[in-house]
Amino acid sequence: MNYRDVGRAARALVWVAVAVPVLAQGDMRGHWSGSMDTPAGPMVLEVDLDKAGNDWIGSVSIPAQGANGFPLDAITFRDGKGSFRLKGAPGDAGFTGTLSADGKKMEGSFNQGTGSLPLTLTRTGEAKVAVAKASPAVTAEFVGTWEGSIQMGPGLRVALTISNGKAGAEATMVSLDQGNAQIPVSAIIQKGTSLTLEVNAVGGGYVGEINKEGTELSGTWTQLGNSVALKLKKK
Repeated sequence: MNYRDVGRAARALVWVAVAVPVLAQGDMRGHWSGSMDTPAGPMVLEVDLDKAGNDWIGSVSIPAQGANGFPLDAITFRDGKGSFRLKGAPGDAGFTGTLSADGKKMEGSFNQGTGSLPLTLTRTGEAKVAVAKASPAVTAEFVGTWEGSIQMGPGLRVALTISNGKAGAEATMVSLDQGNAQIPVSAIIQKGTSLTLEVNAVGGGYVGEINKEGTELSGTWTQLGNSVALKLKKK
């Protein structure tokens, strides 16, 4: 994702909810849809907000860009005002708005750094927050941090960190040339010396093969229908 400014976020980002009647609610739980005019053209956001116990959870998708379930954090709602941020986005990219009296709209702005664009979100259904599922643990040679460059456009350096947690394998990609933007990996699949990553948040994925020394992954990065070779070297 490109977080340099609000307009360019439309290009690199990337649950369409069934539109069902929703009773007016006094908080912001639900599926919300809105569009804002950016320098790159209109950008539609599909936002899901819900509660897990006392904690807010959420995700955002950009259907036109093929991006699904980018996680949200810093979600708050108090006195009719709600806000959230795109997790790991430089410039604290996110939304702040006010819930209408009938609970059907939130009017506010999408902000990033010093940039701000008007955005009205309309409640269209029930929340379907995208929650990352646990992946089976990977073998030791895949654990660690890997770096490489995705040669799409000007080229972007990325760092991939893989670890084995209590629930299984976990991974995060960091776009080093885009303010260290953090991109969650949706699924990690190892089959022998082959590794497959699903990166739904940016409509991407990677399939690579580790060398016998365990120092390099050679494979292909695919995003929005485009594919390029990607070699990752272990740090």
